[in-house]
Amino acid sequence: MENKKTIQAIVDFITSAEKSIKNAKKLLKDVIEENNITLETNIDLNTKWLNSYSSENSKIIEWVFTWTDMLWADGNKYPVPVNYSSKSKLVQWDKLKLTIEWNGKMLYKQILPIERETKIWLVVKEKDKYQVISEWETYDLLTAAVTHFKANIWDQISILIPAWKKATFAALDAIIPKED
Repeated sequence: MENKKTIQAIVDFITSAEKSIKNAKKLLKDVIEENNITLETNIDLNTKWLNSYSSENSKIIEWVFTWTDMLWADGNKYPVPVNYSSKSKLVQWDKLKLTIEWNGKMLYKQILPIERETKIWLVVKEKDKYQVISEWETYDLLTAAVTHFKANIWDQISILIPAWKKATFAALDAIIPKED
């Protein structure tokens, strides 16, 4: 009887994931068309170097953090819990693995962080998005990271970005204490 419940839970999980992917693709297409956007593809969608496998009663999927999404070994993108990416200080292009246990519990683990560069900039807010801006570059910040670290507009912060690859997102590393 336990196997039947497990199988049904897996079927429900797959069905839910397929619906989410279909809805996300439709929403993305609508937003792109409505805003007449041409996408820059800075993301290498070749996922041959990522793996997907099973271990005992779990499915394990390697993925790359692209900002708010993860690019899985199957070539699809899925959302990442923002509290995880904020607290873990994930940087675009970090390699991680997701273990999906038989009961649906998901465990995330960073397995290969990308080489990082640290910069110090000020927090700003532009159109409800937190960002750091210099005269040369703009990086988005996760709202969850800003609230987790209790950062405010004009606070000086240290950020983490990929050292050798273009990025649109910066991980908030720390708030720099103000001098009196």
